[in-house]
Amino acid sequence: MPETKRFSPPGQKAFDARFEAQKIAFGPVVFHCVHYAWKRGILEALAEAGAEGLTLDALEATGRWSRYALKLVLESCLSAGVVLIEGGRWQLDKVGFCMVSDDITRVNFDFIHDVCYQGLFELARSLDAGRPLGLAHLGDWDSIYPVLSALPEPARSSWFAFDHHYSDTSFPSILPDVFATAPRRLMDIGANTGKFSLAALAHDERVELHLVDLPQQLAVAEAQLAGAGLRARAELHPRNLLEPSSPLPGGMDLVWMSQFLSCFGEAEIASIFERVAASLAEQGQVLVLDTFWDRQRYDIAAYCLINTSPYFTAMASGNSKIYESADYIRLAESAGLRLLTVRDGIGYCHSLLRFARA
Repeated sequence: MPETKRFSPPGQKAFDARFEAQKIAFGPVVFHCVHYAWKRGILEALAEAGAEGLTLDALEATGRWSRYALKLVLESCLSAGVVLIEGGRWQLDKVGFCMVSDDITRVNFDFIHDVCYQGLFELARSLDAGRPLGLAHLGDWDSIYPVLSALPEPARSSWFAFDHHYSDTSFPSILPDVFATAPRRLMDIGANTGKFSLAALAHDERVELHLVDLPQQLAVAEAQLAGAGLRARAELHPRNLLEPSSPLPGGMDLVWMSQFLSCFGEAEIASIFERVAASLAEQGQVLVLDTFWDRQRYDIAAYCLINTSPYFTAMASGNSKIYESADYIRLAESAGLRLLTVRDGIGYCHSLLRFARA
């Protein structure tokens, strides 16, 4: 029998549940008020004041904000635990300190505000159509992936900050896993800006790297490789893997996919696994590094991952999400692969799945 999964505290009382429901109802209001307080420097001013805090008069006297704006925004922040008021003096509360000092909080906040917020209004239509209709708020495109480098600012910077903040924490610890079988021909599918390829080439001077991605992304990766003097050891394979007939180069000792398959729907993942299996050398293996909400040690990580999925629906592809690990394993096995090992606790929230031919 499947285990029970819940985020509500055991024995939650009806009154407390009702309060939580109101937090959801007014969530967008609080989001924008906190964003104003953070980006316009109110939270920074309170952080600098420390435990002494600041009166409303003192904040108004700086001339940076009207009294009306201060009262409206600070009261909303108060309701969210971002600030507190004691003896008529406003101070940062613990949540407020996270806003001004915690990297992952700030990266997540910028990603939702700059990339997703307007587009998420189209979530219902996107779910019904199976297309990212919210992307129209950033530009006239069918999918976000071919145009990542062309996104308008600040969406472009916030997208890459979000992507790299999650992936970069995992790269230092996975290179021993990548080279455990001493691969000589290594394929990086979904190479993006080439960060993993650069790390792999620097780790082992004998390895031959094959980068697979859309042409626009490979152009960025190629520039990075050239700048590091590693371009000669890499082969670029422009591919749109949404096309089932798009083949992959063969004879690979290891195929690497990091935060890649979550960009696709299940039928597309199955097709990619089939082509990956066909690309392997006799003893070749597949490593999949990804974020699975069901394999997280802490609820905070699972919460962030689960609520990243609507981005994929409204802004990216219309049919992808953050998956459970069992979904990948099932689709890989259907493609003729078998799971060898799983390693959790990599970086912030990654797990590493190792497959071989069945």
